[in-house]
Amino acid sequence: MQHRPSARTLHQRLAEGVVLGAEGYVFELERRGYIKAGPYVPEVILDAPEAVLELHREFLRAGADVMVALTYYANRDKLKVVGRDGDLEEMNRTAARIANQAASEGGTLVAANICNTWSYDPADPGRTGPIVRAQYEEQLGWAVDEGVDFVIAETNDYLGEALIGLQVCHAFGLPAMVTFASAHPTHTYDGYAYVEACRRMADAGATIVGLNCSRGPQTMRPLLTEIRSAVDSAVAAQPVPYRTCDESPAFELLTTPDGRRAFPIQLEPFSCTRFEMADFARWAQRSGINYIGICCGGGPHHVRAMAEALGRETPASRYSPALDLHPVLGAQTTEHQEMHGWVA
Repeated sequence: MQHRPSARTLHQRLAEGVVLGAEGYVFELERRGYIKAGPYVPEVILDAPEAVLELHREFLRAGADVMVALTYYANRDKLKVVGRDGDLEEMNRTAARIANQAASEGGTLVAANICNTWSYDPADPGRTGPIVRAQYEEQLGWAVDEGVDFVIAETNDYLGEALIGLQVCHAFGLPAMVTFASAHPTHTYDGYAYVEACRRMADAGATIVGLNCSRGPQTMRPLLTEIRSAVDSAVAAQPVPYRTCDESPAFELLTTPDGRRAFPIQLEPFSCTRFEMADFARWAQRSGINYIGICCGGGPHHVRAMAEALGRETPASRYSPALDLHPVLGAQTTEHQEMHGWVA
């Protein structure tokens, strides 16, 4: 069944207040044993669609306003790496259908998803630009057939590639949220300061501009402050839930105590708690950020904490912690009293 457009559009929801996003599908499904670390191609869409639907539902219950079709890296070149380029159309259409099913259960928006393709060469845009454009046209053509409300074009390393993505979105008549990865300390890999890149995307007609991935809450904040001051459009912030720092501003740079690279599958020691992500959501709201979410590493518990920090009660809030009832930590419980208060 094709998706019916949401009764409240992206523009209407932005006008009403913060839109809460939830991503991290790829990392979370890898942790659950459904995606192979390395290629990170979402074969799970066809191999275990019920696992994808379940994660959508968990994000929905946690308070997410958007169900994002899991088509990150579901492009022709990436599928060739794992020998599944013949599954390209089925994978993209199925991802959109699963997102639509979840959205219909909670009245959320549905977003198509395109991303960095690894096909773009800023030194040769005349040759590589059409390759990128064709990949985006394929993916979004199928998404439009299945029905989506807008597009999330994310993890862009190059302004040039992001502009191509935005042009394709507009050709299909879709609003777009365009966000840049921020692994480089100051600018995109084709030489534009992040603030300037966001300004140019806003001038080109992106509904929302901003940052996703690479940086954690602490090291993303300064850039977001600059971007919010520089553009009139809505601004998005989707950090990774990891404790990046001045020495390692992006999670790709984090190392373990013995000097090994933590990214991408040894990041647990750097994980942010739900409380840290809640603090970020409150800060982002105060700072005028319009689309607040989370990226690689995010889980439903983070999203619920962020939703509650924004003053919302979600379906999953029924099960929010009640540590006063814990048999050891709850000072008023019979169990605690029977243990003679051995724990303070």
